[in-house]
Amino acid sequence: MIITRTPFRITLGGGGTDLPSFYSEHGGFVFAMTINKYMYHMLHRLPVTERKSIIRYAQVEYVNAPSEIQHPLAREALRMHDVREFIELSSMADMPAKTGLGSSGAYLVGLLTAIRAYQRKPLDVAQIAEEACHIEMEVLKDPVGKQDQYMAAYGGFRTLDIARDGRVTVGTVPVDFTTANELAHKARIYYTGIQRSATTILKSQDEASRNRQRPDHARVVEALCQIKEIGLQIKQAFLTRDLDGFARLMDSHWQAKRNLSPNVSLSFFDEVYARVKKEFGVLGGKIIGAGGGGFLMLYCPEQARALDAFMLENDMPPVSYFPSMQGAHVVSDLTAYDEFDS
Repeated sequence: MIITRTPFRITLGGGGTDLPSFYSEHGGFVFAMTINKYMYHMLHRLPVTERKSIIRYAQVEYVNAPSEIQHPLAREALRMHDVREFIELSSMADMPAKTGLGSSGAYLVGLLTAIRAYQRKPLDVAQIAEEACHIEMEVLKDPVGKQDQYMAAYGGFRTLDIARDGRVTVGTVPVDFTTANELAHKARIYYTGIQRSATTILKSQDEASRNRQRPDHARVVEALCQIKEIGLQIKQAFLTRDLDGFARLMDSHWQAKRNLSPNVSLSFFDEVYARVKKEFGVLGGKIIGAGGGGFLMLYCPEQARALDAFMLENDMPPVSYFPSMQGAHVVSDLTAYDEFDS
């Protein structure tokens, strides 16, 4: 049996510039971190007495071949690596899907890592990230970018410089334990209880970026250029350990992101955000992911407990987290022992 663990990510700056409709014209830049909330995969070769593969997630599928799998990510990952023998594949996660933490990218990267370990192929981090991008962006034609896959593969505090031809240069931003601890304490995360697919929002953004005839084209492109610049400034804030500066930039990022689509934020979130800035000294915040629900990050330098109580009263419980420095990796590999026993 192979068991892999893959971290979820939080975008700190530049989100949305990793879509090809934008980076093919302007180049993309994303600064993000992974956190200690994970996707787990368990991949096990079934004995010769079994005649079907079992795929377990929110549903359970019994199939004769990968082509029959309904879960598109699992199907294409197994087909890509030509897994023909009957297997049992199970996945579980610390956080729910469709909440802005990059779950589909984490799922794919974790599964591809497991398949490579199972087949004794090199665990090439960059190649795994690109395979995941290829499946989502080219095979399945989903309107997604490249940050989720690369962040899940590499982990830590990373910058992704995306060239116009799609090549990604991965950089590391050094963040010491003291700064990471301060970030986790002041940049609070709250679960809104709303699960939504990012597809609708990203598809609208993608179409607006591509189609120069759309009336919102100039507004969306201008907002993304602003978001890219803010992302670069946020990187500099982390390099100088200026977390309050990061928070103020996050506030500017919130305003710019709202120009991407009317669905990025909800009026209720805007009202809550305005109130916590006034009453609890919140310096900045963001909706994690494409928008419309999921998690809120609010940077509160001095009244964290009071803010937690207020958000809980409004049915948005706090979620503890800490930055995770490790990307997708194999935590258990019993395949060799199974082969020896057989």
